[in-house]
Amino acid sequence: MKTSIVILNYNGKQHLEKYLPSVIKHSSTPDPSNEGELEIVVADNASTDNSVSFLQENFPTIKLLQFKQNYGFAGGYNLALKQIEADVYVLLNSDVEVTKGWLDAPLQALENDKKIVACQPKILSDRNREHFEHAGASGGFIDKLGFPFCRGRVLTKLEKDNGQYDEAAEIFWATGACLFIRSEAFHNNGGFDDRFFAHMEEIDLCWRLKARGHRIVCAAKSKVYHLGGGTLKVENPQKTYLNFRNNLLMLYKNLPKNRLQKTLFIRRFFDYAAMMQMIFTGNFANALMVVRARRDFHRMKEKTKHDRKENLRQTIIEKPYGIFTKSIILKYYICRKSKFSELNICGKSL
Repeated sequence: MKTSIVILNYNGKQHLEKYLPSVIKHSSTPDPSNEGELEIVVADNASTDNSVSFLQENFPTIKLLQFKQNYGFAGGYNLALKQIEADVYVLLNSDVEVTKGWLDAPLQALENDKKIVACQPKILSDRNREHFEHAGASGGFIDKLGFPFCRGRVLTKLEKDNGQYDEAAEIFWATGACLFIRSEAFHNNGGFDDRFFAHMEEIDLCWRLKARGHRIVCAAKSKVYHLGGGTLKVENPQKTYLNFRNNLLMLYKNLPKNRLQKTLFIRRFFDYAAMMQMIFTGNFANALMVVRARRDFHRMKEKTKHDRKENLRQTIIEKPYGIFTKSIILKYYICRKSKFSELNICGKSL
């Protein structure tokens, strides 16, 4: 399989300098005879630092795509992948350190089962290397209200990696921080939604793929280290806005008719409860972003009606594996369940 590792960059010269050497060093195909089937591409989202000149001077053999404006994560990757011919894309954040053999298990999973269209490795924290990283951990799930969590990460609680999630397993979503995806599946199913700009776009795409009968897995024998928060910190109001707005858009686009209204009705209470908690802790800027996100979601619903109709038309499985039937918020705060293993989710090992 021809494989393209695609790194989307925006003002990330310091990340490229630190992490790109590991990608070059440890990226080779499982079969040495297919060495020409692998390439590394950096797509630059109109950076204003010296990322481009740094790449041209220090890594002249790496293919470089330059855009005239910042299209965000979703739009940037959509534009880049239209220009890249490969069987498998590996979307890799610029702040990820890869390890020896990191490509092997995910590519092997895709090779062995044609129903598997997307895959991720185990994502560990570059800041605290014994623990999972927030963005993906050992594979993503969502609860019945659309809140994401992972094997190894429930809300903000990050577990220590003791090998408890090392088995390859089916998941609901694979992280955009290190996403292996068949090019045919990406393009034939609409790619990322440009309107998301950043955050939740990979979960939205994975939901589409799962609903249309495809499989997504975590090949945890492969591991990488993710810095996280390289562009927007956790507490950044813009990040709060995008997460709340895009999560609601994702629900609207993908939920079956018989679950949509009830879910959005309940979500209203959870969102405003989160807003009140932000106010009580003095986080007024983020509280305002929750209100703005909900307002803009309602303004954008009309423009996403066609996508919703198309998603429902192509849906084969209304409740794909990986949607937790309970509320992860209540499980965490009321039942004090802070580990994935405590949620009693019936796993689907490979």
